[in-house]
Parts: sequence; structure tokens; C-alpha cells
Amino acid sequence: MSWVIVGLAAGTMLIMALVLSFILGWANQAFHVEVDPRVDAAIDVLPGANCGGCGYVGCGEYAEAIVLDNAPINKCTVGGESCMMALADVMGVDAEASYPWRPVVHCGARTDDRLGRTEYHGEQRCGPANLVTDIQGCIYGCLGFGDCTRACNFDAIHVVDGLARVDYEKCVGCGACAKACPRNIITMAPFKSEQMLVVECSNLDAGKDVKSVCKVGCVGCKACERASGMFSVVNNLSTIDYEDYTVDNVKTGLQALKKCPRNRLVFVGKPTDTDILAVADEELPEVIMPDFKTTVDDTEWRG
Repeated sequence: MSWVIVGLAAGTMLIMALVLSFILGWANQAFHVEVDPRVDAAIDVLPGANCGGCGYVGCGEYAEAIVLDNAPINKCTVGGESCMMALADVMGVDAEASYPWRPVVHCGARTDDRLGRTEYHGEQRCGPANLVTDIQGCIYGCLGFGDCTRACNFDAIHVVDGLARVDYEKCVGCGACAKACPRNIITMAPFKSEQMLVVECSNLDAGKDVKSVCKVGCVGCKACERASGMFSVVNNLSTIDYEDYTVDNVKTGLQALKKCPRNRLVFVGKPTDTDILAVADEELPEVIMPDFKTTVDDTEWRG
């Protein structure tokens, strides 16, 4: 009798396995979705960092956007030019040269340069500290608690003497640090050369007010503007017109650098002698400025 029961059980299981196999086979055919093979090819080309620097959730979503929605093939900052060229081959299109985008910290004040600082005992993060109105005299400056450092997956930005500093040898331009900064003083700029002239300040106050809170902040004196057409003072702050960033203007920019009384015009980037890249047709923002947020912009008021 036991052998009969075992045989019935085995037979039942075999029949169920055959039925389920048939159902799964039918479902696979009925609900099959054709995937463009170029999507898999694009995924294979992309670096797999899933950093979000391209503006998409990950490399897979970016690959689908390239193939299905004709997204630009030059958005992968990690893969760089070689990745762009490989994607061009996958899509059968011509690759257009593009500038790499890298973060710029619009603050040059180290701990001893900041006036009016108060002792802070709260959570040691920039986000919470940004809600404290009197943590330091300059409400535009780097807070120095390292939210940008923690956001970077490439160990490319560190806080040194209270100030965020970018290691451009390691930086891939993913933009995570810029997104993490609650004061938006880290911005992404087009690097037309390995070293770029930038303004290391975000303070929009009048000169006398800047001097009262910072030893090195831009005072809006317009010396840079008079020395070079690539500079303009907007809301008391020097800004650079990156559309006008050319070999000749960089030469005049060097004169502006020498004229700056607060030494806020500096070169950042990799140490190299490479000059301006010969790419003239890319659409660039006219002016890169910090998108400053006050200490209450992100506060949800109740009551």
C-alpha cells in the first residue's frame, strides 16, 4: 500500500511540474517584451558607477534613455570621452566633443579667515548647521562639516582646515557634492582646460559687510572687471563668463588675478600645461554662480 501512495505522490508531482512548465512557457511567450539590443550594448559600455551624475537613477536607466528617448550620449562624467565614443558606436551617430564638468567650491575662507564664529554643539552636519543663524558671520560660506565628503563615492573632496577642497585627480564630475551642499556654494562648471580660473567666494553683501565677517571674501571692487572682459560683478560678487573663456581672455584673466586685493581669483584643477580645448560649438551657461540658499529656505514652519 505504501508503494502505491508513493507512486501516486510522485505521479502527482510529475503532472504538476509538467503543467507548471507549460504555464510558465506560455506566460513567457505571452508577456514577452522585446528589448532593443542596443540597450544591453549601452549598459555594457557605461561604467556601472550608478552615480547619478548624468541625471538618471543609474546606468541602466541612462542606457534606456539613450536608446529609446534619444538622450545625449555625452552625459556620463565618469566614463568621459572614451565612453561617449563607445556609445556613439552603439547608436551609430557622430560623437561631438564636449567639456567635462567638475565641481567648484565658491568659498576660499579657511577657519582662521572667518570672523564672528560661534561654538556649535549640534549635529555635525552642514544641513542641520545651516539652520543655525549665528554659526558664523558669513552666511554664504562653507560650513565645513563634510556633507559633500560623505556624498562623494570617489574620495574626491575633503574638508581641510574647515574648507571643502576638491581632489581633481580623483574627481569624475558626478555632481554628488554639489547636490549635498545645503548652501549651494559648490557648483558644476565646464572645464575647458585641466586648470580653470574660478571665483572662490559666494558672498553677495557689500564690501564693508564682507570685511566684517571674512578676511578673504570678494568685496565687489570691480578690479577684475576692469582688467578682463571675462569677469563681471553681479550683486557685489565677481562672476566669470565661461562662454567667453578663451585662450586670450585667460591671459587677461591672469592680470585680473593679480589685481584682486583679496586673492579670490584662483586656478583649480589638475596640474598640467594643457591649454584651452579646441571645442567651440558646445552650448554653455553664460555665467556660473552659486545658487545660495538662506538658513530658512528649507525650513518647514509649523504653528
